[in-house]
Amino acid sequence: MGNNKQKTYSCKIFTVWEEDVELASGKKTRQSWIDHKPTIAVVAVNAKNEILLIRQFRVPTGQNLLEIPAGSFNDDGESPVDCAQRELAEETGYRAGKLTKLFAGYMLPGYCNEFMYFFLAQDLVYAPLTPDEDECIEVTPVSFTKASELFKSGEMNDAKTVLGIMLARNYLNNLRDFS
Repeated sequence: MGNNKQKTYSCKIFTVWEEDVELASGKKTRQSWIDHKPTIAVVAVNAKNEILLIRQFRVPTGQNLLEIPAGSFNDDGESPVDCAQRELAEETGYRAGKLTKLFAGYMLPGYCNEFMYFFLAQDLVYAPLTPDEDECIEVTPVSFTKASELFKSGEMNDAKTVLGIMLARNYLNNLRDFS
């Protein structure tokens, strides 16, 4: 069975492929999957210990979602740190004096190879960049306690945001435990 890999769709951040694969059982099947640019997500914490969330309309969900800043790498070999700083400035107007990597991993490995780097951003300095033209974003600072209430109530239902906040809270609590 030849690979028979076909590109079925392509846009600026991902490509959809279909290909014939042989499973470990020996069964042959056709699978569709998404080749996605690497991405970042940033939990930005201001001087008041508030998380800078953004509210934006997400067409696939038909809803305005509360999220942490996130985005895809540029095509020019951008590093995770550079991408995090750029997206943070575009989406919140701030740059981080201190960026700490919290985690990196696959987001949806059942059908997509998107690999996301999670960062904690601290020592924020106002230094806005022009947002992407398709983004209409409202920045909403919330405490860690309020964020927990939002995801327990279901008002915050973006998985990367919940994971990022939990990672940041765990990291910051462990720092306090040892200081």
